[in-house]
Amino acid sequence: MPFWKAVLGYNDLGQEDLIDPHRRGAPFWFQTLAEPRRHRSRIHVDVFVPPDQGESTLAAAIAAGGRLRDDRGPAWWTLADPVGNVVDLATREGRD
Repeated sequence: MPFWKAVLGYNDLGQEDLIDPHRRGAPFWFQTLAEPRRHRSRIHVDVFVPPDQGESTLAAAIAAGGRLRDDRGPAWWTLADPVGNVVDLATREGRD
């Protein structure tokens, strides 16, 4: 949950939910699994942030337990959360 909070820029809503502070994006609910899944990631999300927030969002996501999988910065970075779900953090910078 801390990784997704950092990537999305969302706020806590209770102990299992994250919500967009601007109330524009979909809320995220985190379900604890009885057993960890050891297969391919279950979700892949693309998150767009303003170009001036890309590096700081990337740093916050890594500090929250994320792993950098592909560095195409400053246009985008692919990260994985601690259980292998994937997010492309994109800024559109450097794209025509």
